[in-house]
Amino acid sequence: MRPPRPLVIGHRGASGYRPEHTRSAYELAITLGVDAIEPDIVATRDGVLVLRHENEISGTTDVAAHPEFADRRATKRVDGVSLTGWFTEDFTWAELSTLRATERLPQVRQASATFDGTEPILRLRDLLEILDAGAERTGRPISVVAEVKHPTYFASIGLPLDELIADELKAWDDGPRIIVECFEQTVLGEIRERGVRGRFIYLVESRGSAPDLVARFGDQALPYSAQLTDAGLARLAKQVDGVSVDKSLLLRPTGAALVARAHAVGLDVFTWTLRPENRFLAPENRVGKGARDWGDWRTEFDAILGTGVDGIFVDHPDLGVQARAEVTGET
Repeated sequence: MRPPRPLVIGHRGASGYRPEHTRSAYELAITLGVDAIEPDIVATRDGVLVLRHENEISGTTDVAAHPEFADRRATKRVDGVSLTGWFTEDFTWAELSTLRATERLPQVRQASATFDGTEPILRLRDLLEILDAGAERTGRPISVVAEVKHPTYFASIGLPLDELIADELKAWDDGPRIIVECFEQTVLGEIRERGVRGRFIYLVESRGSAPDLVARFGDQALPYSAQLTDAGLARLAKQVDGVSVDKSLLLRPTGAALVARAHAVGLDVFTWTLRPENRFLAPENRVGKGARDWGDWRTEFDAILGTGVDGIFVDHPDLGVQARAEVTGET
C-alpha cells in the first residue's frame, strides 16, 4: 500500500551529523522525525549481521590502527570491483566489536568526524532494539529499510544473507515495519520465500547492470536502464513492491513521468540520496565553490518531492522532514 505521504528515511541514520551506522546516528534520526532508518547489512565470518556501508571497513572504522589485525588486510574482488582493505567476513563478531566507527567523509563532514572513535560497530539486532525503543519514546512506529549488501558475493563464500536476514527480521516483526531493498532482485525473492512479510524494493542504478545478473549472464546481463522502461516496470510489478532510483533520474525532465509510469503499474518509488552539501547537489544547485558548503538544497529537495515519490533517503533527517512539510502543506 502506497504511503499517504512520502516517507523520510534516515540514510544510515542521521549520517550528515554523526558517523553512519552508529547508535547516536540512529537515535538522532529518530529524534529528528524519520519514518524509517536504512541500515546496510553485511556479515562476519561467524554469520553475525553487522551494519557497515560496505564489507570493506577501512574507511568507516579504526581497523587500520589495530596492529593485531594488520595481517587481515587483503585484496578481493567484490561484484567486479577490486578492493584492498579489511573485510567483515574475515573477522568474528567478537573481533569486530573491538573496533570503533569513524566518519566516512571527513573532509566534507568535519563536525561528524569529531565523534570518531567514540562508538562501536552495531549488529542488525542492535538497530532493531533501537527502533523499538524509539517507537516507545516517540509514540510512533519506526520502520527498517534493510539494504542487503553484496548477496551474490556473500553467498559465494558460504554466508547466505537471505537466510540470516530473514531469520532476524521474522523474529522482530510480522511485516508492517519491514522494508527490504537490494540492487539484486534475486535475493529479494529469496527473502520473501523465507516468510518475511513487508515490502520489497529493487534498487536501480543510473547505469550498469545488477551483480546477480552479471554473475549469470556476463556481458549479456540486462542493464538497469531496461528495468525502467514500461515493459521493465510491468515485469518488476509482478515481483517487487517498488523501485528505488538514483536521484539523478528524477532530476531529469522525465523524472515525474518515470514516477507516474511506475505508479501506473502499482510500484512505489523511492530515491537516494538527498544531501545539502555542494559535493552532492546537481551543478545548478551548488552555491560557491566549497565541496562541504551547503548549496541550494531546498530547490533540489522540492524538485524531487514534486515528482510524487513515495520515499526519500536523507542524510540530514530534519531537512527532509522540513521539505516534506512545506511541499505537502503539513503544519
